[in-house]
Amino acid sequence: MSAHAPRPPHDSERDQRPVPHHATHDGRHDAPPPIERAPALRFADEARQAELGVPYQAALRNLLVTNRVPYEDAVYNRTGLLHDPPGTFFRAGGGYRQPWIRDAAINSWNAGSLLDPDTARNTLWSVVERLPDGRLVVQRDREWWDRVIWAVGAAEHHAVTGDATFLVDAYQAVRTTLEETESLLDRRYGLFRGGAVMQDGIAGYPAPPFRPGVEGSHVTDYEHSDQMMCLSTNCLYVGAYRAAEELAARLGRPWSERRGFLTAARSLATAINERLWLDEENHFGYLLHGAGPLAGQVERYEEACGTAFAVIFGVATGERRKAVLDAQHREPRGVVSVWPHFGRFSAERPGRHNAMVWPMIQGMWGHAAALGGRVDRFADELSGLAGLVRQSGGEFFELYDPNSGEAHGGWQTGRDFPSEPDQTWSATAFLRMVYAGLFGMRFSARELRFTPSLPEGWGEVRLSELRYRNAVLSVTLTGQGRHVRRSTLDGRPLPHPAVPAGLRGAHELVIELV
Repeated sequence: MSAHAPRPPHDSERDQRPVPHHATHDGRHDAPPPIERAPALRFADEARQAELGVPYQAALRNLLVTNRVPYEDAVYNRTGLLHDPPGTFFRAGGGYRQPWIRDAAINSWNAGSLLDPDTARNTLWSVVERLPDGRLVVQRDREWWDRVIWAVGAAEHHAVTGDATFLVDAYQAVRTTLEETESLLDRRYGLFRGGAVMQDGIAGYPAPPFRPGVEGSHVTDYEHSDQMMCLSTNCLYVGAYRAAEELAARLGRPWSERRGFLTAARSLATAINERLWLDEENHFGYLLHGAGPLAGQVERYEEACGTAFAVIFGVATGERRKAVLDAQHREPRGVVSVWPHFGRFSAERPGRHNAMVWPMIQGMWGHAAALGGRVDRFADELSGLAGLVRQSGGEFFELYDPNSGEAHGGWQTGRDFPSEPDQTWSATAFLRMVYAGLFGMRFSARELRFTPSLPEGWGEVRLSELRYRNAVLSVTLTGQGRHVRRSTLDGRPLPHPAVPAGLRGAHELVIELV
């Protein structure tokens, strides 16, 4: 990251100074942004509405009110691309003043670009800077390994909004960033080096790279940590390359340019399956050591975020996709970051990034379960996260104890950490499971398609006042399951449940499932 840009804090460098939620960066004070324009979720069954509809409303308020905050133009608008109005972006949460790169991308990808596209655009640009030659690039920070997640968030933002100006600049930022990260590819194994997605704390790793006596909670404080090759990060690169190709195609770039991204994605997916798949366990390993006494060995732990990304980005296909969804371990209150406990942790002293429930990961994994046809496992995670939110008084915390369900930050290096309140990506994870899981929303440049996953006993459910580009939709799901028996738009049968990007005005979509 450049000297003038803000460097996001990590677990040992928290900045918890209060942020005025409704003061603009030039000192004006506005009323809290309303959430009445957000889509309303309504289950016909009142018990289901209380279980899921109430946390849904809390998730909307978390994103659109609590964490939709003004930014400092001199600090964050290093590209000149942030706009006022709205003069706001999505911060990472109650304990984190800044968006962070991964939070900015994930929160936009999960729900922000759909619910508040102007604020989401600002959020994405707030973690981008310009090189001396004027090119755009995603900022460099201490969590350098997963910065390519911005490409995924940017491609989704354009698919949702159709913003042609954003498309041109986003493609430049993505292409420049991917060019910069090519040096991280370990050509011995065909995999990218670096930590796992969102795993910046050493509590997220076994020994080695952890070593007793080393001071510091950040993974990069430990020898050989920069040589690891992790499942989630490598699956993410597959997604980033495919996102780059999508952006290039939408811009009409030549096939020779697009082909390079697809070739890189295919080669990397092949390497992941060859290097990290464990036949005996029937799932992917967590990481491959690249240096030190264990060089070339695979750690056989399960990484839930990696499993989710393997499904979402098409790295796991066919029988392997089914196998990983069947095999994924779940603790009583949800899937955990990495399973089982590393030797220095336990159920009584769980590691912060080890066997703990992170709602952000629940959201990704629940979505992956829906994509893979496991409606039952999708239902477990959406209901599970709803239960955690109810237990914590309606708040979305950063992470939770996997057995008690209490908001708990877990142990790192000799002490336990807090679990921060009002965590934005915990709330948008819930929204992701509603929009992309339950209703099965799939955005492309041409249309919004629905591939719902409606668990038994959950229907009828309706999402009304859904704003998609120039249309306002009401979407009703009836029946149960994943197979569409019939779909209609304003009473007229459809060949498949989708609406074109050019649709205007108010419309009623009904999808019957069996």
